Amino acid sequence: MDLRFEQLQAWLAGLARFAECTLSTPVAASSDASFRRYFRVWVESDAERDSWIIMDAPPTLEDCRPFIKVSAQLAALGLHVPRVVEACLTQGFLLLSDLGQDTYLSQLNEANAERLYGDALGALVRLQAADARSVPPYDAGLLTREMALFSDWLGERHCGLAMNGVQQQAWVDVQQQLIHSALAQPQVYVHRDFHSRNLMVCESNNPGILDFQDAVCGALTYDAVSLLRDCYKVWPKEQVREWQRQYFLMLCEAGRLTKSEWAGFVQAMDWMGIQRHLKAAGIFARLYHRDGKDGYLNDIPPTLNYIVEVGALYAQMTPLVAWTERLAQRFAEVGR
Repeated sequence: MDLRFEQLQAWLAGLARFAECTLSTPVAASSDASFRRYFRVWVESDAERDSWIIMDAPPTLEDCRPFIKVSAQLAALGLHVPRVVEACLTQGFLLLSDLGQDTYLSQLNEANAERLYGDALGALVRLQAADARSVPPYDAGLLTREMALFSDWLGERHCGLAMNGVQQQAWVDVQQQLIHSALAQPQVYVHRDFHSRNLMVCESNNPGILDFQDAVCGALTYDAVSLLRDCYKVWPKEQVREWQRQYFLMLCEAGRLTKSEWAGFVQAMDWMGIQRHLKAAGIFARLYHRDGKDGYLNDIPPTLNYIVEVGALYAQMTPLVAWTERLAQRFAEVGR
């Protein structure tokens, strides 16, 4: 028996707003890389039939307060996010407005990509106008811990590859260069998972934005590279470069950059992408070994390809490229 699901149903049935309504049994809506679960429930009254999302976030494992805080901040900017309409922090349940079922990942195609990415980049520039002092810093410590997931969980735990002394020193040097690049960028409000699985296609005020509770104050290019160098959706290089240029011009128009900074912007975004994909590859391996979520293993090869492909453009990344190529070969041999 799922005790938390029974508790969720009891909490939902006791909400005053549903006293005169008929509730359906909640059904699974989605899950993510955390311990949170999401359910959709339909509510029928004499006037209408509507749907809501319930977040189940066990209090001993997840804290709902950042979600509530960031949701209010993004809504104040006019961004389309789920509204928190009921909350029970002691049990870890939130009742949210429903943004639908059409993720960017499920709906993107060549015919609508230009419009959908244009909307997403516009929303990103607006998000970066938020007061970043209100969220935790994306500092050197956090950047380092994230990259350690790559060597610890993917390298050693999954592939059984440990670095020798020379490789370890080169790995430390690469990490320091990536950290310096990230911290040298303008520090803005960062969603931290701004990609095709967390953006919803909406008829008005597109896109709907999900999974924002881990927002931080960090590098200007982080969310853009999450979107354009998506772990789950790969586009031709020429198309990605065009969207990158479009985003850069938006930033110039917003007064965050000047057109003379293009070359530095490209490198900063490339290196930010390397850092993010190191983190992502490590997280995917950890999700398999720690949490039993084997589906994320399929997402590792694109992240490794990105590290090799982009890292090869920069001499400073040569040791990382060599190590990643070896790791990719070993990953293919090990499988699951």
